[in-house]
Amino acid sequence: MQEIEERLLCEISRKGRRAIDLEPIDSNHNRLGVDERQSIGLPELSEPQVLRHFVRLSQQNYSIDANFYPLGSCTMKHNPRQNEKFSRFSGFLNLHPLQPVSTAQGALSLMYELKRWLSELTGLPGVSLNPAAGAHGELAGMMVIHKAHEMRGRQRKVVLVPDSAHGTNPATAAMCGYTIKTIPSTKQGLVDMDLFKASLNDDTAAFMLTNPSTCGIFDPKVKEIADLLHENGAYFYCDGANFNAIAGKIRPADFGVDVMHINLHKTFSTPHGGGGPGSGPIVVTAELDPYLPVPNVVKTGGAYQLVNEDEKSIGRLKSFQGHFGMFTRALSYMLGHGADGIRRASEDAVLSANYIRASLNDLYHEPFPGNCMHECLLNDRHQRDAGITTMDIAKTLIEHGFHPMTVFFPLVVKNAMLIEPTESEPKETLDDFIGAMRQIAEDVKLGDVEKLKKNPISTPRRRVDEVKAVRDLKVTW
Repeated sequence: MQEIEERLLCEISRKGRRAIDLEPIDSNHNRLGVDERQSIGLPELSEPQVLRHFVRLSQQNYSIDANFYPLGSCTMKHNPRQNEKFSRFSGFLNLHPLQPVSTAQGALSLMYELKRWLSELTGLPGVSLNPAAGAHGELAGMMVIHKAHEMRGRQRKVVLVPDSAHGTNPATAAMCGYTIKTIPSTKQGLVDMDLFKASLNDDTAAFMLTNPSTCGIFDPKVKEIADLLHENGAYFYCDGANFNAIAGKIRPADFGVDVMHINLHKTFSTPHGGGGPGSGPIVVTAELDPYLPVPNVVKTGGAYQLVNEDEKSIGRLKSFQGHFGMFTRALSYMLGHGADGIRRASEDAVLSANYIRASLNDLYHEPFPGNCMHECLLNDRHQRDAGITTMDIAKTLIEHGFHPMTVFFPLVVKNAMLIEPTESEPKETLDDFIGAMRQIAEDVKLGDVEKLKKNPISTPRRRVDEVKAVRDLKVTW
């Protein structure tokens, strides 16, 4: 098939193209500025050839419709087809963001109901649906915190961030003008409380914590952390990337969170990445509610309205009201599962991660032993002496038919392998993945090192030389 692809691409790009004669072009409409007969070069390909070419390319993609994504901290959750169907109802699909609100009451009602669900699940009364994705939600949340300090006449300049945080956390705080102070983790992967207390002072604006963390750990001292922040006049920002592990089980407000963004694709099954666009609503305490961005959906006298101006608000972050298609999908997911179903999803996600952890920790090193949340963290320490690294394991997984897990993150663990199964995967799929990982470890023990370092060998493209790719970057054909 690779030979066919190369021949086809050669045909498309070859210099000897068939000249297509055109009738003389009226000089008033000639973009080239000439009115003589022109020829444009089109490849001599039939429609079936073109169609088959692009279908073959699509079949080389890896999709969750075809197989399992074990990406840690990304939650590649199945997107139910009924959610897609609901989002395409004509009443939703044909809306225009500038049409009168009196003609969009159904859509505004849906947004209002989604806000109510998010508030109920988190315990935080203020909700904004505006942010376009998780990092945009972080920006909105930190802008709200900055505005709150400003309204109280505080000039705080420092944001504390654990070393296990997602990289967007310190980047977002820096964009808001803050200086970042990193809090190292303990040997157990938790926030170092002594260093945290020593760093907390009158210049601290907020602490940005992912809880459960990217190490797959729920910090047992999170309430103490929140209390210390509040006593000092600082705010607790929670990165909601891992809300999928605790939704329906515990409300972030109950352990002291002031602001949290929620990745709808991670927790509530809206499309991820290239299937987006994303959506990253934020939830806040009643104290911070006045500073949320506009527009905001409110209900007055049985009708829904959009509040577009508010002097206390941080202002507008998007042209319109957010990514409405994601709202329909998320609320469909919530209504389809109900409160008990959302809780069960969290429980199953955690159970699946621990099943993988317990099935592999005899062959792979576990940096933080013990039960994990919805993602488990391993590394290549037991394979390194044989010359096999995390990258070799990931590339060999491709040969076994699996997308690799997240590698080299979190940075607090050398050569990390972060694995997240999600609740939507059946035990049979988890067993297949576990079997592949165990086979790789056994092959290392048998000394098949050179073979493993050549993987993948049966994919459309082999392993790239990443160092050469960086040094000899080519971005044109």
